[in-house]
Formats: sequence, structure tokens, C-alpha cells
Amino acid sequence: MTMNTIGTTNEQTRHGWVRAQLRALPTGARLLDAGAGMQPYRDACAHLDYVAQDFAEYDGQGDGRGGQIKAWHNHGLDLVSDITAIPTPDASFDAVLCTEVIEHVPDPIAALRELTRLLKPGGRLILTAPFVSNTHFSPYHFCTGFNRYFYEKHLGELGMSITTIDANGSYFESIAQETRRIPQMAAKYAGKKPGWLTMLSSKLLLRGLAKLQKQDTGSDEYLAFGLHVTAEKQAASASAAA
Repeated sequence: MTMNTIGTTNEQTRHGWVRAQLRALPTGARLLDAGAGMQPYRDACAHLDYVAQDFAEYDGQGDGRGGQIKAWHNHGLDLVSDITAIPTPDASFDAVLCTEVIEHVPDPIAALRELTRLLKPGGRLILTAPFVSNTHFSPYHFCTGFNRYFYEKHLGELGMSITTIDANGSYFESIAQETRRIPQMAAKYAGKKPGWLTMLSSKLLLRGLAKLQKQDTGSDEYLAFGLHVTAEKQAASASAAA
């Protein structure tokens, strides 16, 4: 990790991880992409029976506060519904993908309960969400992040067996990401470009963070971009619910 790259790999790493998980699913498996939005992973699902769901109310502008994506569409969705009430029978899917969604749900536990309902016994949940997130897609931003204890408690109670919890980024990378945002935040909220001293300090800080990252021994337990989770639905939970 160099000064030129530290703090820039959040999306790249997440996209690579999700695509690897999708490639590993067997050909013909039925996949629900829950909260699919603009369906960035549809092209990675050509070997799957892909079903895209979203509530289709976000328009790219939101309420104009925080971070908005501006260029947005809801084309090509198969299911338009609330994520906590998807109109599909129990055990309809071999796998469920839900990436960077549950922070935008007023009741994320209810969303996980619904996604678990839709999985077949032995089915796989592929989930990503921020560890800490800034306001984005408002007014549809209700949780600022989730750590491993949230997943261990709630997925366990829903009859899911966690197979992986992978951290995306670290404390040092997270601080570097926010350091790189200073010019954008200064222009938007202070109405001017940061001065030369601020920019020089930022450059020196990025250099120091890159050096610390090379020696990191587990700072992701304190702070990371997000967590990448896979879990399988236990057959016993399906029997208990019957």
C-alpha cells in the first residue's frame, strides 16, 4: 500500500469480493439480488437465474443532503417491494445477494429476517455493509454501520451459520479515505478550496498512514470500510419454522 493508493480501494475491493462470491455459485442457482438498485452485478450472474428486487423510490437526488449519486435509474427490476416484505414464497432462492443495502433500511433486522425466509435450507447469503458510513442516499440512510457482533448475534438468531466475515480495509485506510475527501468537503461545506498548508499536511498524513498500514496487525477490529459476510441457512431452522 503506497501513499498513492491508500484510502482508494474501498469499492474496488468490495466489487472484487462480491464478484468472486457470485462466480462460485453453481450454474443455474436462483439468486435474489435484494436492494439491487442499478444492478451492478447483473453481468456477473449470466450463469445464474438472476432476480433483482428494489423498493425503487430513490432517484439519485434524494433530499440533496450528504452524498448523492445523481445518475441513477431503476430499470429492469423484477420485483418492486419493501425489502422486509418481498412477495415471493418461502425458500424460493438458492442464494441471496445484499450489498451496501441494510444501512438504508429503517429496520435492518427485519430485512435480514425476510432474506433468511426466502433462502432454501443450505442456501447462501452474500452480504456487505459499511462498518462506518457517512450520510449518503439520504433521506434513505438510517444506520451508520455494522460490526461483526451485529452479524453474529442476529444472523445466528435467524438460523444462519456464518462462514466468513472479511474486513474491507483497516483503521489506517479508513482515515486515509476521509483525508482524501477534504478538498470535496471544503468546497461543499466551507465554500473554498483548502489552503496549501492543509493540503501539505494531508499529503504528509497519507504518507504516514501508508507506512503504518504496512505494519498493521489487525486494526480492522477497531475500524474498517466495511465487512463482507457469507452465511448459510441451517436446515434445522427451516424445520423449526414449519
